Amino acid sequence: MSAATRVVVLGGGVGGLEAATALGRRGNISLTLVDRSPVHYWKPSLHEFAAGTMQHDGNCIPFTETAAKFGFSFTQSVPTAIDRTPQTVTLENGSTLPYDYLVVALGSRANDFGIPGIVEHCRFIDSLNDADTLYSEFRKALQTARAAGQKLSLGIVGGGATGVQLAAELCKAIDEAPGLGVSVRKTGLDAVLIETGPRILPAFPEAVSEAAAAQLEKLGIAVRTGAMVVGADENGFNLKSGEQIPATLRIWAAGVRASDATALFDGLERGRAGQLGVTQTLQTTEDPKIFAIGDCARIDAAPVAPTAQAARQQGQYVGRVLPQIIAGQTPAPFVYNDRGAVVALGDYNGWGMLDANRSFGGGLLSGLFARLIHEGLYRQHQAGIVGLVKTASTTVREHLSPVKPDLGA
Repeated sequence: MSAATRVVVLGGGVGGLEAATALGRRGNISLTLVDRSPVHYWKPSLHEFAAGTMQHDGNCIPFTETAAKFGFSFTQSVPTAIDRTPQTVTLENGSTLPYDYLVVALGSRANDFGIPGIVEHCRFIDSLNDADTLYSEFRKALQTARAAGQKLSLGIVGGGATGVQLAAELCKAIDEAPGLGVSVRKTGLDAVLIETGPRILPAFPEAVSEAAAAQLEKLGIAVRTGAMVVGADENGFNLKSGEQIPATLRIWAAGVRASDATALFDGLERGRAGQLGVTQTLQTTEDPKIFAIGDCARIDAAPVAPTAQAARQQGQYVGRVLPQIIAGQTPAPFVYNDRGAVVALGDYNGWGMLDANRSFGGGLLSGLFARLIHEGLYRQHQAGIVGLVKTASTTVREHLSPVKPDLGA
């Protein structure tokens, strides 16, 4: 019997875990998944973790449990070196993993663009740890402001889906926190959303951008567009115009760039934002033994937006075609099936986009429909990992007993 093909997956996000669960079932493949976190989570929900409106229980899945279920190994660590000649990955924990094929699913982070003060003075929400830290800071800042009889001054940079949804979710957290409520949000929060471009949610039709901006303004969040941030300090954000926007709690949710770990791949094609260049079979352009998927990959021939649904489809694709490649076959190229996009502003409103020209949502009932679709995309992914019964149990529990954020009132 021939030796099993050694596959290493770097990153247990949406795409990486989809690939691992598919390949781990293969008897002729020995697969190891590496991730810095002990648990898997749905990255598009990080704004809910950051606001304290989503709990870890049922929504953070231990990799050890998933590995046991799907027949692969898990190592909690991060790569520190990649050697493509002997085909090995060196990890921070000191171990070395040999591979026959490597799947890079290292994800992305917000792009600070080298702007002075952003890294030092802003919070990010690129990981579960970031989200938990932000929740703690938000809670502390709100308590401090209320004790001093002042408003919490909050600034969020980035008018994409992450920044917009986070702004609304933080409002929802105050509205639903025991001892606080809508009146405290209206009198105790001074929030601003800052966007460099001419409108928020640029990936959506202009009508959705306008409606979302109006909804945020209704919640008391000032929306500043055409405002370029050129610096940040402990007092707030500095704009190119010379204006300073004060903010005690500063959050950076702008831009997308690949994980810094892609710099470990000497000799591979990398874009300006760090993404690894891949062919239409998601193999890197300079090394067919290395695949790259999700936010850390770039297909020049058919660019794909850095979204969870794209990462999920790419992970599933690699799970299907890698066994074909191992068997010496030539797989069909990856084809992205755009199923639209959804943005949910807490429980206040929501919109979906079927294609570039058709959107839906807005208003009480249609907004609810968009929000349910938003949750459904996550639950579909979750069900593939933990099963329908556990997913249904978590979903029902959260709808019958919604999380009440503890903001220390």
